[in-house]
Amino acid sequence: MAASISFSPAISAASETLAKPVTRSFATASLAPQPLSSKLSFKSLSLRRCIAGGSAIGARMVSAPAVSKTPALLDFETSVFKKEKISLAGNDEYIVRGGRDLFHLLPDAFKGIKQIGVIGWGSQGPAQAQNLRDSLAEAKSDIVVKIGLRKGSRSFAEARSAGFSEENGTLGDIWETISGSDLVLLLISDAAQADNYEKIFSHMKPNSILGLSHGFLLGHLQSLKLDFPKNISVIAVCPKGMGPSVRRLYVQGKEINGAGINSSFAVHQDVNGRATDVALGWSVALGSPFTFATTLEQEYKSDIFGERGILLGAVHGIVESLFRRYTENGMGEDLAYKNTVESITGIISKTISTKGMLSVYNALSDEGKKEFQKAYSASYYPLMEILYECYEDVASGNEIRSVVLAGRRFYEKEGLPAFPMGNIDQTRMWKVGERVRSTRPAGDLGPLYPFTAGVFVALMMAQIEVLRKKGHSYSEIINESLIESVDSLNPFMHARGVSFMVDNCSTTARLGSRKWAPRFDYNLTQQSLVAVDQDEPINQDLISNFLSDPIHGAIKVCAELRPTVDISVPADADFVRPELRQSSN
Repeated sequence: MAASISFSPAISAASETLAKPVTRSFATASLAPQPLSSKLSFKSLSLRRCIAGGSAIGARMVSAPAVSKTPALLDFETSVFKKEKISLAGNDEYIVRGGRDLFHLLPDAFKGIKQIGVIGWGSQGPAQAQNLRDSLAEAKSDIVVKIGLRKGSRSFAEARSAGFSEENGTLGDIWETISGSDLVLLLISDAAQADNYEKIFSHMKPNSILGLSHGFLLGHLQSLKLDFPKNISVIAVCPKGMGPSVRRLYVQGKEINGAGINSSFAVHQDVNGRATDVALGWSVALGSPFTFATTLEQEYKSDIFGERGILLGAVHGIVESLFRRYTENGMGEDLAYKNTVESITGIISKTISTKGMLSVYNALSDEGKKEFQKAYSASYYPLMEILYECYEDVASGNEIRSVVLAGRRFYEKEGLPAFPMGNIDQTRMWKVGERVRSTRPAGDLGPLYPFTAGVFVALMMAQIEVLRKKGHSYSEIINESLIESVDSLNPFMHARGVSFMVDNCSTTARLGSRKWAPRFDYNLTQQSLVAVDQDEPINQDLISNFLSDPIHGAIKVCAELRPTVDISVPADADFVRPELRQSSN
């Protein structure tokens, strides 16, 4: 039986689906948006822009009857861990709480598994391998955690420095490791998975388990009309943060019975009835404070989309736009950087992490709230337009194909030269950032700049709305749009800068940021800031919808499940993958 807890206020708001275009009337004189309680047709935005002279906020959307779709109830059964029911904005969801006091259950969860092969040493590999090894040791389990790498890989040295070695059987060749493992955690890059999946499958033992931390491979197989072999189980545990955050919070959590990064889990294929307990054991061993259910398909759609949105690509785009804006209007370079990057990655993220989005707004003066409203009103729909397009590119498989093809262009072929990704950190803005960070006092979170806050929160709410319309669970929406941003990526970006993250995170995220950041930059510059300069009236219905959105109650529930430890990231925090070290500055 599942224990039932509910922190949610008495608000019921079913998630909405995208409607087919319906007949609407338009008028350029009114700025009232579609209320959240009624149907929003995104396709009407383009038409409204044409009628209103190009501004997304310069037209009226007329309400249509709501066509609501509640997210599917992703229930699951576990014989090892305690399942709990929570209520998020009127929707029931099931989770499993983590904690080091559960490590003694890991031998039961991993029953029948003698070796866990961790394939790859990129973003997630080092963190997951070390967390699993340490958790199993604490549980006094004799399960071997073994790293599998390509022969000649420069990562061998780093794996040895982390305590893995050929001598004790915890480090070896990738193919030997896959063949000898009962649970194979495939943590190589997405492009490498796409190019090597056939050989990987051929080396797996019958009835073994393939573990993924991203659903990209499923999306790639779907695009080829293929599926996983039927003689293996396929599960996923997907930490809602990059690998260095997973490891750093796990180490910090030793003092308080656990701190870490939340994870989603999925069981795509179960050949022996053990897949759910194995997945939950994996997540608990990583240190996940709570684990929620998803599907592999929903995971890759929300995750690839999120990387291109608020997690990296959109943040990159909006700070570039706002920095130019502020300096062109006479603000000094250092102050402009502080009022863009430092504000978002510092005080805004800290406030959202601990108190929610509304607290950012409520912390402002009356004049500051007017600036916030002006920025939010002008930015919401132009940012949503790009987010909506991006989601559909991911869902259709276009973005996955783009990543695979880009990965192949990293090498010489067909007589053409190799085109690896270049760095972005030598332009003016990012050199200013180096100067600002070099003189920043310890613990300085930057200023709470109202206009920047309005744009960033508009981006966050627009991403939440797209995922909500597309039927994702509130757990997934909040983790992908909020928690992963403010609790994992932004603290590292505050320590090292946005450009460092864009240059050094996972290949899929880096590619996505480079492709989509300019789109967010251009829409913000060409539509939102133009509307502000033309003194377009503030869309008060849009502001009212933000202030009353049920997402705030759902965020409060998730905050109750949040560990008390904040991630601590020193100024020299290193999350550069080994293959990038020689070219990174």
